[in-house]
Amino acid sequence: MSISKLPSFEDISELRGKKVLLRAGLNVPVKDGKVAEFFRIEQALPTIKYLQAEGAKVIVIGHIGRAPEESLEPVYEVLRDSVGAKWGGELSSQTALLAEGLGEGEVLLLENVRRDPREVKGDDSLSAELADLAEVYINDAFADSHRDHSSIVGIPKYLPSYFGASFIKEYTALSSALEPTKPSLFVIGGAKFETKMPLIEKFSSRYTQVFIGGALVNDVFKARGLPVGKSLTSDIDLTKSDILTKSNIILPVDVITSSPSGRRTVKPEEVREDEMIMDVGPATIEMLSPYITSASTILWNGPLGNFEQGFVDGTEGLAKSIARSQANSIVGGGDTVASINGLHLDDDFSFLSTAGGAMLTFLETGTLPAIEAVLKR
Repeated sequence: MSISKLPSFEDISELRGKKVLLRAGLNVPVKDGKVAEFFRIEQALPTIKYLQAEGAKVIVIGHIGRAPEESLEPVYEVLRDSVGAKWGGELSSQTALLAEGLGEGEVLLLENVRRDPREVKGDDSLSAELADLAEVYINDAFADSHRDHSSIVGIPKYLPSYFGASFIKEYTALSSALEPTKPSLFVIGGAKFETKMPLIEKFSSRYTQVFIGGALVNDVFKARGLPVGKSLTSDIDLTKSDILTKSNIILPVDVITSSPSGRRTVKPEEVREDEMIMDVGPATIEMLSPYITSASTILWNGPLGNFEQGFVDGTEGLAKSIARSQANSIVGGGDTVASINGLHLDDDFSFLSTAGGAMLTFLETGTLPAIEAVLKR
């Protein structure tokens, strides 16, 4: 699939006075009722501002959090201040009137679309109701586009459909990662080996080097007969996988462990029964340095340590090392990108993805349900 086949928001010939339904990626962390991290909102703004400048009437929908009761009101406060957005509340019989009453260039944000249980079920009736609000649909929520939800895959059945600026940037960058310029380095961290194993197997043939970190490496250590103590592992059987034997797969040379007696930095073979592997050690970051320096392409998804419990040194060390490189560097995953933003290194990376699961799905399959929904329309 070539990039040119993605219908772009800029392809819409006449937007003035037209009602546009924009599915944005607004799933941001909230603390004490305020947005705590603005990255995804910032990525949504170029499309919104373009539509405003063209005189469209913009109806924005999205979701936030995992629980349906979570609200987009904190996001509304940000959009009110940045683009003058109005609050539309939950989808109701009044929503169409609010949309119709918008002036050219005005923006209306609706409440968390997942408050309607039909959304996550992919119910076509909700897709139809949302489509009735507008004349054109734009998907700018790449991070949500691996879901078969009503606002993602259903609306293109009813409206002319396009993709927004952020979505196309994600698609372009991740498409380049599918065919990396060599020498190349793929770094994969986080947990859930069973979901990431197909990608590791696929990219071990495409990338010059593949480094496995995070909780994922515990499974590899275990399969190789190394001690993992009380570390998090999965039930996956690696004995039939060539992950154990491929010469271009790199593993940590030291790890940071945690136990009731404290933290230690040790070689993998020195992990004790009462310890959990929580991060990679400094020697591992140093070991990766020549691969990073020589790489033309670096793709990274997932943290190298347990972020929730404060084990961030490995991830931050890797981020600093990649930031100094000249490689085409593409990074995704919430904790990983948050770490880079927290270190103020975002300008030193070629591309930071808003996506986690959607990034993995796209890299594995080369497409997403949202893309197929629009292209098959």
